[in-house]
Amino acid sequence: MLRAGIVGLPNVGKSTLFNAVVANAKAQAANFPFCTIEPNVGVVAVPDSRLQVLAAVSSSVDVVPARVEFVDIAGLVKGASQGEGLGNQFLANIREVDAIVHVVRCFEDDDIIHVSGSVDPVRDMEVINLELALADLAQIERRIDRVRKLARTDKEAQAELAILEKILPVLNEGKTARQVELDEEAEAIIQPLGLLTRKPVIYATNVSEDDLASGNAWVDQVRQVAAQEGAQVVVISAQVESELIDLNDEERRDFLDALGVTEGGLMTLIRATYALLGLRTYFTTGPKETRAWTIKAGMLAPQAAGVIHTDFERGFIRAETVAYQDLVDNGSMTAAKEKGLVRSEGKDYVVQEGDVMLFRFNV
Repeated sequence: MLRAGIVGLPNVGKSTLFNAVVANAKAQAANFPFCTIEPNVGVVAVPDSRLQVLAAVSSSVDVVPARVEFVDIAGLVKGASQGEGLGNQFLANIREVDAIVHVVRCFEDDDIIHVSGSVDPVRDMEVINLELALADLAQIERRIDRVRKLARTDKEAQAELAILEKILPVLNEGKTARQVELDEEAEAIIQPLGLLTRKPVIYATNVSEDDLASGNAWVDQVRQVAAQEGAQVVVISAQVESELIDLNDEERRDFLDALGVTEGGLMTLIRATYALLGLRTYFTTGPKETRAWTIKAGMLAPQAAGVIHTDFERGFIRAETVAYQDLVDNGSMTAAKEKGLVRSEGKDYVVQEGDVMLFRFNV
């Protein structure tokens, strides 16, 4: 399951957003810094309209969506890399996630104190990114000292040292480790370090409800910075999302229509977070259940089967596969088979987005 860490300065709306993402979460959302000390964790469904369509085709009893785990990490402050504001603890929490949702305040509210005294999203982004880069810089310098000694006689250490010495000057320039191009082998070598600035980032611009449809000048500033980093931006309103929780479907639609949007920014955030790591979805469907399964892009059929159960991968024989749209257009697996649209795929098949699969295997 993808783990995404929600980070940002204190009082930018992280915990309010988290509570909206996970409606039954218990995170505090008080108007003071460090109200979240231990990271709160919540699991949410990835919205996917294809599930209900497949369930209707198969007359499924249950529908099981893919899920994302969100971690609400307490507010970072300037000096976090040196331990300020419990920084060491919070940075360690970030190392454990797969992706970062960086919440940036893009709204004015005299009742909500900004730790720096004014709203300036670019400055706020720089504060957080600098602390993450400083933490990575310190970690890499320590690692280089250890690996350099081993590299005299160890080829693996020599390979790691070369990668670290490639990343170090980039961090010294104030850039992120994401901006260093590495091949898969090099990526695997440094993966255990959990570099903070190597993690993919979505900037979640938290706006007032009046700016949800069109954004504002602050959002435009965030987009400019994100474009330089190759990061994604979504526009959300944590306050709107918190208000949507208690509404039924019709009231929700009416409320969003009044704001000029078709859905809350929350759904956009979940989809963007799910897609951030290049993940793909395939489906299994039948009378008992229709379920979405999460795999990495490029996975072969046996690996995809192993996501369901390791026995499926070990005993893999073949996968009966049909494209989602072909199945829906024909109304049943039987009709799709009659038209030759259901394929028998072997061990070398690369699973595609939206494949509907039935695995054959030996126990």
